[in-house]
Amino acid sequence: MFQEFKSFAIRGNVLDLAVGVIIGGAFGKIVSSLVQDVIMPPIGFLVGGVNFTDLKIVLKAASAESEIISINYGNFLQSTFDFLIISFAIFMMIKLLSAARIKTENKAIQQVAKNSAEVKLLEEIRDLLKKRK
Repeated sequence: MFQEFKSFAIRGNVLDLAVGVIIGGAFGKIVSSLVQDVIMPPIGFLVGGVNFTDLKIVLKAASAESEIISINYGNFLQSTFDFLIISFAIFMMIKLLSAARIKTENKAIQQVAKNSAEVKLLEEIRDLLKKRK
């Protein structure tokens, strides 16, 4: 059982996934900062100086005996903006990587086709037929 786990844990896909999770966490922090510090202030300014994280519905005001009870929908809006931007950035990155991979695969296929023995033989036949005419 331990050997199976060891072979699973050191397999390339698991390591790639671990690196992806770590980079994704760091990328999430960068995008959160982008949203909170760069994108949201102008949007808040355009809608009258509203800070979205402060938006809430107060269910019960604070008193001497209890704290305020509220629904903090501003944090939800902030998280939704973060999610949309992160998912769009990941979509664009995957699209670019996919296009680059397809281009590389096409070049490899063309290279194999050029070096193929059948292709060389067909080219020789074509050239001989051209010489006969």
